[in-house]
This record gives sequence, C-alpha cells and structure tokens, in this order.
Amino acid sequence: MNLHLFQHVSYEGLGSMEEWILQNGHTLTATQFYGTHKIPSVHEIDGLIIMGGPMSVHDEKEYPWLEQEKEFIHQAIMTNKVVIGVCLGAQLIADVLGAEVYPNREKEIGWFPVRFTEQAKQIPPFRSVNPDLTVFHWHGDTFDLPAGAVHLVSSTACKHQAFLYKEKVLGLQFHLETTENALSKMLLHGKGELAPGNFIQSEEEILARQAIMRDNKRLLFSILDKITQ
Repeated sequence: MNLHLFQHVSYEGLGSMEEWILQNGHTLTATQFYGTHKIPSVHEIDGLIIMGGPMSVHDEKEYPWLEQEKEFIHQAIMTNKVVIGVCLGAQLIADVLGAEVYPNREKEIGWFPVRFTEQAKQIPPFRSVNPDLTVFHWHGDTFDLPAGAVHLVSSTACKHQAFLYKEKVLGLQFHLETTENALSKMLLHGKGELAPGNFIQSEEEILARQAIMRDNKRLLFSILDKITQ
C-alpha cells in the first residue's frame, strides 16, 4: 500500500506503526504540518494515517492548514481509502464526519483501562482482546460518535475512545503505538500538563508502566492487519 502520514508536531510520530509499515512492505510519504508541507493528491495514496498534537480541531485561525487537512481527510473517506486517526487524528475524523468535538470533562493522561463494547466484540480483531486491557492516553478533548460509526471502546473518564466507520475508517483516542522513545518525547514536551487530576498520572507513574506497550503493540498490529486487508 501507498500510505501517507499527517503529522502535526515533531514529537508525535508513528511510533510502532513505523515498524508495522516496514514489516509489511508498504511505502510511506508524509505531510509534516509543523514545517514546509505539501499535501498530495488523494488519488496518489491507498491509506492515510493522522497522528496527534496539542492543538484543537477548531484552531483554524492559529493553524490555517487545518482547513486543508480536513478537506483531504473528507476526500480520503469519500474515495474509500483506509483512514486511521490517533488522538487528534480521531477527533479530526469525527469532525469531518459531522460529529461534535469538545473538551472532555476530565483530561486523561497516563495508563488507564478501557472497555470494549459488545459491538466491538463482533468485529475481528477485537473478539479476543483482553477485557482488562490498559492503554496509554494523552488527551483533553473528546468527540460525539459520528453518525453511522460503530462505537468500539470507552473508559471511565471518556465514553468515546474508539470508533469504526464503514470498515475502513478507524478513530483511536488512545495511543496503542507508544514506544519508549515516543513516550519520552511526549513527556518532554507535555510535562506542563501533568497537573494533579483524577485521571492524570505523574511522570514517574507513566514511566513505571512501560511494559504494557508490548500488549498494546500486538493489538495495534492485529488491527492494522485487518483494516488494510
């Protein structure tokens, strides 16, 4: 597949998804909105990966490229491309599909458990997922479920954690792709957000639970295998 990456800040990249791309022989191009950037024609790609960032989907005045990015995401969905959004990426997909995106009642930063819905359990590769799965979160905003989307995952702090739209469009609010290097970069740039909160862990707590990444990576690769079939 010809995959294209939308990256919003230098410290939120593909993480372990890069390993999956190399293992499967896919090609990768990228638009890095924090530098000189160029968006390809939607007809040049087979799939789009949209990563996270500290901005909001509504920040077009501060980040004018958001408008162009949203239009491309819409084109990719309408032309039946594989589209995968992580954190801000998921929020952008939700926004493009007409759902509301807004601040969540709680910021969620750290390793917290998620629950898979009954609908998710009918969809491979979620059927055999550990019901006590813990994943890495770093978000303040959330979204309503887009019309026609399947609600996949929720957590105590945030109802809509993941959705699937028309089998090829996946939004993940959390970070299954986290690696040690990626986590170090996020902590370096986002340390100021680690204020006391009901769902905000300290840097020490976050670093102490990095072993969880192995199971998260295994699930992520299984999801990517399925959605790109």
